[in-house]
Amino acid sequence: MDIKRYECDVLIIGSGGAGCKCGIVASKNDANVIIVSKGLTFKSGCTMLAEGGYNAVFGYVDEEDSLQLHIQDTLKGGAFLNDLRLVHKLVTESPQRLIELEDYGSLFDRQDDGRLNQRAFGGQSYRRTCFKGDQTGHEMMLGLREEIIRENITTHDEIMITKLLFDENHTKIVGAMGLNLNDSSIVIYNSKTTVIAAGGCGWLYPVTSNASQKTGDGVMIAYNAGADVMDMEMVQFHPTGMLSPKSRRGVLITEAVRGEGGHLINSEGERFMINYDSRQELATRDVVARAIYSEIQEGRATPLGGVYLSVEHLPEEQIMTKLHTMVQQFKDVGVDIVNQPMEVAPTAHHFMGGIRITPDCETNIENLYAAGEVTSGVHGANRLGGNALADTQVFGNRAGLKCSENIQTLKLTAPSQSEVDDEIKRIEDIWTQGKYNPEDIKEEIQDIMWKYVAIVRDEQGLLEAQSQLKQLEEKTLDMDVPSFKEYNSKLMIALEVISMLQLARLIVKSALLRKESRGAHFRSDYPELNDEEYLKSFVLNKDEDVKTVERGLF
Repeated sequence: MDIKRYECDVLIIGSGGAGCKCGIVASKNDANVIIVSKGLTFKSGCTMLAEGGYNAVFGYVDEEDSLQLHIQDTLKGGAFLNDLRLVHKLVTESPQRLIELEDYGSLFDRQDDGRLNQRAFGGQSYRRTCFKGDQTGHEMMLGLREEIIRENITTHDEIMITKLLFDENHTKIVGAMGLNLNDSSIVIYNSKTTVIAAGGCGWLYPVTSNASQKTGDGVMIAYNAGADVMDMEMVQFHPTGMLSPKSRRGVLITEAVRGEGGHLINSEGERFMINYDSRQELATRDVVARAIYSEIQEGRATPLGGVYLSVEHLPEEQIMTKLHTMVQQFKDVGVDIVNQPMEVAPTAHHFMGGIRITPDCETNIENLYAAGEVTSGVHGANRLGGNALADTQVFGNRAGLKCSENIQTLKLTAPSQSEVDDEIKRIEDIWTQGKYNPEDIKEEIQDIMWKYVAIVRDEQGLLEAQSQLKQLEEKTLDMDVPSFKEYNSKLMIALEVISMLQLARLIVKSALLRKESRGAHFRSDYPELNDEEYLKSFVLNKDEDVKTVERGLF
């Protein structure tokens, strides 16, 4: 196979909000940076798709807001499974990171007096979500992109990283390698430090708001290298995704719709959220998603199998200015949201589990860092809307600072040649004329996860998922992958399904360990919160027994 080699100080895997921020900060501190993206740089991360807003305590709308309240809301929303150290960094540093975004060129909506506008979002005591209409993530990425260009940072598109590389002594990470999706050549990166900012794993499920590249690769390359992963059972389902047409199924309908005053209504015309939570539509996402699920299961679903989300009672000017993207999104499929309700249902959205990090984004492996959705601990058992975009900037910044600090004392060390050879052989061995189509296996994984490991779980279903996933692993040994080189999508999917199966089994393992209901993890056989036994995070490592990290009620 053809091999291309690159060297740098800081290798960043992922070009979303966290990866770009990390690269900018490292570059400004004189590091030689390469940002690698599985898709198109700037366009394949979920930051680009995030619509609702960025949480930061400015108190420009509600002066009573405070950093302490934001911390409390985040902990309560995360069912107190959060790492308090990470929450403190998120809340205290997010305002300054937003100001830096505006320095890059991102524009946020203003009030008449010129101060930032802030809207209500679920689970928050006051209006603290800064926004740009309903296209906040897109606006952030425009600013980050411009700063990347100004810094002249090297970016590589359509590179699927498949393995982290150790040095010959197997003591530290010295880069990574993977597949150039355009021509199936091998790409090897030799770096002083490596940052994983590859996002989540929404495509473990058939209905998701995530970009198509989000199959959990980042978590699994870290896990397979020996990194600790934590809270793997915690998968968030956003309450409102599109239902129709099939090509748009799962596409996000921003929380800003409810933040601006949208109502959730069942097929009987009842605004039902009052039956589940006094905060109604502005309850946390786990609560709203389960409420919608219950309405559907109990026979009060709309014709398409969801519920209605209506803004018909709001002023047209408010809808057109604050929800412009939603207006266009539904206009494209023949729905005028000014005068008609949207039909919605939950969609796999955010992974609270992932790589365990310190406040400086360090992992348990030397020279390996992580930031953004690929990590765990910031959001606990459930993420508040608006905290994810802040997460990308706060921890992308911290990762960039730590890497640029550490490279001053590091020398470029060659990767283990045996590891490189083994990975090349693994990829070459996938090129076989086998019995099973990788795309079919991917769909089977998604169906299993949706049926048994989604919004509501129980032991019987989780054990069944465990069994079926194990059977699917046998199929991956006999996949039909043609050997042509030009954008071989079957080879990419084959590599994905091998990783997805491992990841799915980790999620099931953690879900079986947690015999209670907390945040996004709801067990119908253990429907109550059990702080006495389960106020703790489960930490998994491929070389060790399960560990736990005790949490507290603050």
